[in-house]
Amino acid sequence: MTSAKVTEAPEEGYERGLGSRQVQMIAIGGAIGVGLFMGAGANIAKAGPGIVLMYALAGVVIFFIMRALGELLLYRPVSGSFAEYAREFLGPFFGFVTGWTYWLMWVVTGMAELTAAAIYIHFWFPGIPQWVSALVFLVVLFGVNLISVKIFGEVEFWFSMIKVTAIIGMIVIGLGVLTLGFSDAGDTAAVSNLWSHDGFFPHGIGSSLMTLQGVMFAYLAVELVGVTAGESENPEKTLPKAINTLPWRIIVFYVGALLVILSVVKWTEFSAGESPFVHAFGRIGIPLAAGIVNFVVLTAALSSCNSGMYSTGRMLRGLAANKEAPQAFARLNARKTPAVGIGVSVALMGIGVILNYVVPEKAFAYVTSVATAAGIWTWMMILVSHIRYRRAVDAGRLRASSFPAPGGALFSWVALVFLIGVTGMIAADADARVCLYVAAGWAVALAIGWAVLKKGDPAIADRDESRFEKVG
Repeated sequence: MTSAKVTEAPEEGYERGLGSRQVQMIAIGGAIGVGLFMGAGANIAKAGPGIVLMYALAGVVIFFIMRALGELLLYRPVSGSFAEYAREFLGPFFGFVTGWTYWLMWVVTGMAELTAAAIYIHFWFPGIPQWVSALVFLVVLFGVNLISVKIFGEVEFWFSMIKVTAIIGMIVIGLGVLTLGFSDAGDTAAVSNLWSHDGFFPHGIGSSLMTLQGVMFAYLAVELVGVTAGESENPEKTLPKAINTLPWRIIVFYVGALLVILSVVKWTEFSAGESPFVHAFGRIGIPLAAGIVNFVVLTAALSSCNSGMYSTGRMLRGLAANKEAPQAFARLNARKTPAVGIGVSVALMGIGVILNYVVPEKAFAYVTSVATAAGIWTWMMILVSHIRYRRAVDAGRLRASSFPAPGGALFSWVALVFLIGVTGMIAADADARVCLYVAAGWAVALAIGWAVLKKGDPAIADRDESRFEKVG
């Protein structure tokens, strides 16, 4: 028994307006965000140079997750993929929970990115309140997302191009400082900075492992390439290419960049609330370098927020199509964008503006911990769906994907155990534990929502979408 070919996946009314170069850059941009540019400062302060190993370890797990997702995407590319796969392989309830949780992740991540962007503006304009900058950025990006997917793709392409070019430039300049000894940091820059100041793990391996929760936040958005599947011109070609280049992106943009930065400037100089890249280039003393780097990290924050707005509208539309959200979210405007869903999501992102007014010094930490918890749930659903899919393929109930994950379901199990371990670390961290309280409240809200849905439509809990084959 075989299922429909992936190329016959429903168009869902979207415009397939994302070309290969845009999908590639969205994938690259998803691996470079505020979690690296901003969050790395706090992680370095907690773990020292050992943070590099944590980013590398998490990167390996992220690659396992993305290959699992890639296999599912080439089995059936569809916008809102995570919720659709959870719905198909685990049941309607899990599709409902995953769709709404991924939506929450991006709403909260949008708050984090707006907070970071507002902090970066202080570099040039310290007198502007954080909440004012956050509000301006929110309104501008909302307009970009309402126009069309092509405009979104083009804006995201150039945001990502700036980030990629800048990080490569940073690495080159840092290597120049290390090898040629120029600039104000030249006299103290050395690879030995990685172990000379109380060792590679100055606070112990345990402290380094506890940073994995913050490190995982840095990788949120790599899965965004899956959401673009329904609007990609040629998913069978563009998606595998985007996923297979992920290891190189992690090696260069995370491991490589941090190794260079921590060699140029000793780890003890970095602290939370400051971009390590801005600090390092301020120490190097190149004229305007710190300002340029600050501009780059600002675009990184705006890029991620822009992606978040794109994603939220698509997830809400997918939920509405399955009668798991108000039907108003299912409508597209004349430009084939889910304007209502984006609008509601942006309105809720406005809570981030309020947080920047009430608790500007804690806003970033609060929202990143909640976003990480939501992201971990999404990744777990990808992995479990992949395990169920491979079981169905092995039993002959579904056709094999044209992009099988290496190791089959084995690496999905490894990644799943890793994510469970990270969740345990979050529970053990008093500062991050607040996200678990939020998660508990969110679970209660979803349970109530599901009960209301079942009461209104009893068939919703056991329906079988006609375009899918029953996995069993």
